[in-house]
Amino acid sequence: MIGVFDSGHGGLTVLHALTQRMPAASFTYFGDHGNAPYGPRPEGEIYTLTLAAVERLFAEGCSLVLIACNTASAVALRRLQQDWLPDAAPERRVLGVFVPMVEALSAVSWRDGAPGPKRVPEDGMVAVFATQRTIHSGAYPFEVGLRAPRMRVVSQACPNLVAAIEADEPEDVLHDLVTGYVAAMLKQTEGRVPEAAVLGCTHYPLVAHLFAAVLPSSVQLLDQPTIVADSLADYLTRHPRFAVESGQTGARRFLTSGDPARVAAFASRFFGSEVTFQAVGELNLL
Repeated sequence: MIGVFDSGHGGLTVLHALTQRMPAASFTYFGDHGNAPYGPRPEGEIYTLTLAAVERLFAEGCSLVLIACNTASAVALRRLQQDWLPDAAPERRVLGVFVPMVEALSAVSWRDGAPGPKRVPEDGMVAVFATQRTIHSGAYPFEVGLRAPRMRVVSQACPNLVAAIEADEPEDVLHDLVTGYVAAMLKQTEGRVPEAAVLGCTHYPLVAHLFAAVLPSSVQLLDQPTIVADSLADYLTRHPRFAVESGQTGARRFLTSGDPARVAAFASRFFGSEVTFQAVGELNLL
């Protein structure tokens, strides 16, 4: 099994793309709905919860875990990979949705510095729309800056958007929120239009059509789930051991730290079809 972790529902948009890209692969999804949302939490709590979730998926038999949460990836991934994994689980791997997006923006491979396809000019501008915690982490401008120092990253927090999506607010309410975030971003750029935009939260694909409608037509809207799915498929090609260990039965399991009935009622909006969740108990912050 390949483990896929998110603080709630959002990672199901990534899981959907993964199953479309690799239909034979087997996946276990774990949503920490009992502690969601992660965005307003302090970084220390986000790291502790993310570590506990990875350990939970390892215990479920996953040798490879994808953190399908931008906030958790931005805050916790590097620390997990560098400080915890080498001693705690050296034969296992933890990946995140953050790295593929940085590679896509900078056109520089994380693993070896090899060039990739250019989506944004070297001296271009990209807008990142994300949760407040992801924006405050500074992860996107920092990591893109290491690989494409001439590129400008404009960071725009989108407070209340995740909550509005989760609450299934009417389209006009969501449209007004997105319009405000885009206007705030363009105010930062003093009217300059970025070449590309990243929806840096796995909830946001559900309102991608609104961003596309409000942003200037010349802005390329990068689809994070598709980019992540392509990246993971490439990783499994380069590391076939994890593909073999994950199994090729097309099995899907859905776990939650919340109320499985309540979680399942909303999950189909994110995954694209009905799913059944199994309760596994809350993660402990202590």
